[in-house]
Amino acid sequence: MTRVLVVHHDLDLADQEADSLRRFGYEVVECSGPSRNRCPVLAGQPCDLAESADVLVYDTFASGDVEGDRTLIENIREIHPEKPVVLTSPGFALSWEETAGSHAVTVLRGQPTGARLDEAIQAALAPALAAGP
Repeated sequence: MTRVLVVHHDLDLADQEADSLRRFGYEVVECSGPSRNRCPVLAGQPCDLAESADVLVYDTFASGDVEGDRTLIENIREIHPEKPVVLTSPGFALSWEETAGSHAVTVLRGQPTGARLDEAIQAALAPALAAGP
């Protein structure tokens, strides 16, 4: 079973995403991110929740601060480069989203329905699956 860490600043939306992913057969752990907790990633430290996940699903505004959001995603890519990341966005592109290179993420714009999240997770996992063990 694929383990997914859902990091979202809005607890209700995080619950909806997590419930949808569970219906698609994922094992899900939720985190409200640095807007409500101390975040080791913002301090440049590894995250135990990220370590135990196969894929990370982050809300674009997980830190609650635009510049902090960029730092959060850049740090997660530096600290956990082997973890595929899906970045959910309400519909508009941000200048710092990277879809190629060492900080690449899979971007899901618009409503993150269960089917769309599943599709984005599969796309994020595809390179690792193609490379094999």
